[in-house]
Amino acid sequence: MEEKEILDVDKEVQEGRLFAILAYISILCFVPLLLKKDNRFAFFHAKQGLVLFIGEVLAAVLSVVPFFGVLIQVVAFIVFSIASVVGIVRVLMGQYWKMPYAYQIAEKITI
Repeated sequence: MEEKEILDVDKEVQEGRLFAILAYISILCFVPLLLKKDNRFAFFHAKQGLVLFIGEVLAAVLSVVPFFGVLIQVVAFIVFSIASVVGIVRVLMGQYWKMPYAYQIAEKITI
């Protein structure tokens, strides 16, 4: 990679970092999806954040199922919380992290 390309990537990460962090905070994933479409770093993480948010909504809907609903909601809360924290850490490190399962779904999303 040329030096100019590296500087452009670093600049893109710096400019998109705050929005990429917001992507992993539940419904705030829509902020970078709407405001930072032109920033590859923020948009990459926003699509994964959207997948997590959809999973959170589905878990909330399934929580009405007797007994299993509460179990699903608790497990989903733990899994999505851990995934969000790891996503935020990766954003702070300036990495394009392909989150297991969420990345494959996020790649199919066109906005």
